[in-house]
Amino acid sequence: MPTTPALPLTDKVVLVTGAARRVGAVIARAFHQHGARVAIHYRASADAARQLAAELNERRADSAFTCAADLTDLAAVAALPATVVEACGRLDVLVNNASTFYPTPIGEITAAQFDDLIATNLRAPLFLAQAAAPELRLRHGLILNLADIHGLRPLKRHPVYSAAKAGLVMLTRALARELGPQVRVNAIAPGPVLWPAGGVDPDLQRRIIARTALKRGGSPEDVARAAIFFATEAPFVTGEVLAIDGGRSLGGGL
Repeated sequence: MPTTPALPLTDKVVLVTGAARRVGAVIARAFHQHGARVAIHYRASADAARQLAAELNERRADSAFTCAADLTDLAAVAALPATVVEACGRLDVLVNNASTFYPTPIGEITAAQFDDLIATNLRAPLFLAQAAAPELRLRHGLILNLADIHGLRPLKRHPVYSAAKAGLVMLTRALARELGPQVRVNAIAPGPVLWPAGGVDPDLQRRIIARTALKRGGSPEDVARAAIFFATEAPFVTGEVLAIDGGRSLGGGL
């Protein structure tokens, strides 16, 4: 009888931060669909994380588990990769997806806001990469950072967030040099693929979409497909930032 070919990520272990909801959950499902075991990190969304793990384990037994950590706590950040290795025996891919996003208009920025946005969007990815690096070197693994097109073109009223994501872009390139040749490090910079949880004015949505070259919005699945590309089809790519924005970054900023 003919045998079913193995999925491209069979036996690989992937840690996705902020994986309980939204884009992170879609990325976790995509890696699972391609054969990986998935560590679903969450901070506060325990119920959603457990539901996602149950969904994935129903499809394939013992293929997903949850792990809680506050990524503003450096001790928790440093321990997270080891938690995954202890549970799964290895770690092949780290996806730094977790993010904090809110406006910080000039004149109203507080030190607490600055620390929070930098901690989640830049500091945590750095220290997670550092903690995971020994294991990823053993596995010739991959780090994927979820940046933002506004790390390349600033978003009005969001200077701290934009600066943090710009730092993540540079961190991606720096880590690619530091961790090569064993570990590849790349970033995905989404554009209008999912509106913020608090909602966006419909008129503003239309204006943003009108400024994309493709004249339409994207989806979290577009981001997940890019993640799978880097994990399965790009063995000679490192230090790159791929914009998933329908050409939004080609036009003027808002």
